[in-house]
Amino acid sequence: MPLQPSDRPEVRLVLAISLDGRLAPVEGGAAHLGGEGDRVALDQALAWADACLIGAGTLRAHECTCLIRSRTLVNQRLSAGRPAHPAAVIVSRSPDFSTSWRFFQQPLCRWLVAPSPMDDGFDRWIPLADSWPEQLADLGAAGIQRLVLLGGAHLAADLLAADCVDVLRLTLVPRVLGGTNTWLPTELSALPDSLTAPNAWRAEGAEPLGEGEWLLRYRRLRAGAGSVAL
Repeated sequence: MPLQPSDRPEVRLVLAISLDGRLAPVEGGAAHLGGEGDRVALDQALAWADACLIGAGTLRAHECTCLIRSRTLVNQRLSAGRPAHPAAVIVSRSPDFSTSWRFFQQPLCRWLVAPSPMDDGFDRWIPLADSWPEQLADLGAAGIQRLVLLGGAHLAADLLAADCVDVLRLTLVPRVLGGTNTWLPTELSALPDSLTAPNAWRAEGAEPLGEGEWLLRYRRLRAGAGSVAL
């Protein structure tokens, strides 16, 4: 029986990408593409979320995660009985992170999705499941209903291949970077036909963010009253 959206969190992929679809310059490293408008849009996405899903490579590149900068949005979350910041859910097959990183001092709840727990630094461990539909069901059972996917590219590709991404929120940045650091890996095998069909995504709007940047919003359209195609 297909997993229904109500059984798992809504997943929003939030990224800033160049005009040629890159996440970072040719030399790689931590990406800092978006301007101030993109940072405001990211704040809004974080304020909506219960948690952020982050790949191990992204955490290693930055050694921290994004917090909500807007005091107004933080206060709104606190007034609603929510934590000031969404939890950070790190996905790793080899959780060998250094607790000296700034991430482990940031004021948020840290969850680890991995085959085995890390001895220190995380507030909660969830075993790595066999598939993303199962993993998201586990996160839903743990109380997460709104999930922002922040990357990296391989994690985004895995969730898209499983057809578990519900919304794309892409900031298009007026730069051309070249190289291989695309927002989906170039070696990615073909995605499901249902995901690549012309009617697979519905545009929900675009808005200028300033500095030549645009926020593009798309929602996944699925047959069968929103069931997740596996």
